[in-house]
Amino acid sequence: MAQPPVIPVELKAVVPTANGAALFLGTPEKTFVIYVDATVGHAINMFLAGTEKERPLTHDLMAHVLAAFGAKVERAVINDVKNSTFYARLIVSAENELHQKKIIELDARPSDCIAMAIQQKAPILVSRLVLDEVDDASDALKQLETNKEQGGEAAEEESSDE
Repeated sequence: MAQPPVIPVELKAVVPTANGAALFLGTPEKTFVIYVDATVGHAINMFLAGTEKERPLTHDLMAHVLAAFGAKVERAVINDVKNSTFYARLIVSAENELHQKKIIELDARPSDCIAMAIQQKAPILVSRLVLDEVDDASDALKQLETNKEQGGEAAEEESSDE
């Protein structure tokens, strides 16, 4: 059975929520949201910002283990959604001493796949079927960006008064 086509998506924003973080992912035409726990949201923000860490976090450990075995993250694929729960696969490649390449597909939480892909600068892809099924959150993202810009201007005005 043929696999459905996949579309590259961009992580457009990581927004803190009361219970974790909202990851806004999408294409220029459509944005969707995946809710993740606070620790993974924080880790993704750290990877995006290039923050140096005093000690390795879980995703750092995983990256070190992969590197020790000559492996790297090729891509993250968000491949399914059921009852608002997203499913993903982390595609890893490894090469042995004889230069034989092996591709490994691992079932993982989308949040971990996204964190690993961001950390290792690998593409994030979404199944066309998933993209077609999810609600479009483009307007919500635009509103957040507008609020942030207005909040930033207000903060600049306040600081200039001091």
